Amino acid sequence: MYKQRKTILLSILLFLLISFGKVKAADTLKVLSSYIPVPDTVLVFTPRGYRTSDSAYPLVYMLHGYGGNYSQINKIIDLQYYADKYRFVIACPDGLFDSWYFNSPVDPKMQYESFFVEDLYPEILKDYRIDSNNIFITGLSMGGHGSMYLFLRHAKMFKAAASSSGVLDLNYSALKYSSLSDRLGEYDKSKNLFDKFSAINQLDSIKFSDKEIFADCGTKDYLLKANKKFNEACMDRWIQITFMTMNGRHNYKYWRKSLPWHFDFFRRVYGR
Repeated sequence: MYKQRKTILLSILLFLLISFGKVKAADTLKVLSSYIPVPDTVLVFTPRGYRTSDSAYPLVYMLHGYGGNYSQINKIIDLQYYADKYRFVIACPDGLFDSWYFNSPVDPKMQYESFFVEDLYPEILKDYRIDSNNIFITGLSMGGHGSMYLFLRHAKMFKAAASSSGVLDLNYSALKYSSLSDRLGEYDKSKNLFDKFSAINQLDSIKFSDKEIFADCGTKDYLLKANKKFNEACMDRWIQITFMTMNGRHNYKYWRKSLPWHFDFFRRVYGR
């Protein structure tokens, strides 16, 4: 009887908290597109007070890693907390397990870049009050590559970009003979495409510009060499990059430390 009464009281308390805005669930959107094989699920976090405000808010896109989905990053850090703290809208699309966030030249059904630019980006602007001059993008691992690739290919759409443990040169990926070969063709026969689709080879698009980048990688991460190479390529082109290394591997433990730095970076750029 005591346990039943306690459960009922907790349920009532949760209902009241939600009703008065103390606990808030994220929005879950389904975005239809002809560019990808299934509707894309997007998790959207709005800051406390968004519903009762007329203000436009900065937007942060967050892209998950290989094998994950739209909920992955929220399992690593509490995204509602960061939406409230920094007053950002945060959108987490689904990368369809291993889309790599580009248009596959060998799979016409997996055209993720076109989906993002033509369908997702305008849908979020339509559905939410967004400050279109302050849109940011970041991601981890596969999503770190995706964030930089999309930013460098469509720099006018974003204020700044970040990457954590990003596969910034696809030739360094442990998946180049499996998942990436499915998207670009067999590695040994398609190395030119691995070069072409690597974020590091898109850097000339913002050379000498005022665009800013943040990238980080763990000191024990197998992608550290690729990230250092990306940092050097940015400096060679006079690109404004903040590059950070911390102790850690390619895992959730490291990303719990690294991802909060991205929000600090975006807030600084937003405040300029």
